[in-house]
Amino acid sequence: MNAIEVKNLKKHFGKVKAVDGISFEVEKGEIFGFLGPNGAGKTTTIRLMMDFLRPTEGEIKLLGKNAEEDSVKLKKHIGYLSPESRLYKGWTGKDHVDFIKAIKGNSHRADELAKDLELDLSRKVWQLSTGNKQKLSLVLSMMSDPDILIMDEPTAGLDPILQERIYQTLDKIRSKGKTVFMSSHNLSEVEKVCSKVAIIKEGKLVATERIADLKRKRMYNLIATFDKEFNTSVFKADGVEIKNEYKNRVELVVKEDINPVIKILNQHKLEDLEIRRASLEDIFFEFYK
Repeated sequence: MNAIEVKNLKKHFGKVKAVDGISFEVEKGEIFGFLGPNGAGKTTTIRLMMDFLRPTEGEIKLLGKNAEEDSVKLKKHIGYLSPESRLYKGWTGKDHVDFIKAIKGNSHRADELAKDLELDLSRKVWQLSTGNKQKLSLVLSMMSDPDILIMDEPTAGLDPILQERIYQTLDKIRSKGKTVFMSSHNLSEVEKVCSKVAIIKEGKLVATERIADLKRKRMYNLIATFDKEFNTSVFKADGVEIKNEYKNRVELVVKEDINPVIKILNQHKLEDLEIRRASLEDIFFEFYK
């Protein structure tokens, strides 16, 4: 069963096409990464999913219900993390938790989540660091045990230790059969926790890939230094890109099969050779640029 279905979604602001005909599906019980640079349309898509904005065209279904027509009912089953912290400076963390309980009903998960994230709920917001404010926002978005958790840049500005703790928390949510939809501009972050990723660029969906499939796309960065001046034209072939070339050195990007390049190198005397498996981010943007 799909927890999220988006079909031909468009949102235009006058002549600006913020979201321009995107479609994707998110299965129940998966963590789905929504990737793209700033201004690509990630936040607009999320606001449409939350019914904060109405689409110009297209349809969104969450848990089988129309996101617009069943908006009020769906809010009880959806947790939302905004990129901007909307907290009351004079309230404690517990005050915020009690407020959410009054809206969505009682929840015993707040204390558990606060413990996992090492957050003191007795402190007032004005006393909290940026990281602890983000922790509180995370607790508030997850405490009602939502069936779908929608997160807009959940770890932006946080230190690596706190990021890792959030990843562990998201994995716990997934293990309970819940669905997480998280936007990010960082593919290495998405790689750690997501099973599938989609990339949006200038309002259009460029590709949707399972992380496992993406990892199987082989690509290498190769730097070869020769003992004398060398003609790099021998490397010009399908699947091989010359990134930089000098008198006696060449830097290559090799897709899929590296053996033909190695055979060429074996015919020449080398001073140095460096071969590095490309990162997932390199692979994604090389295949879908």
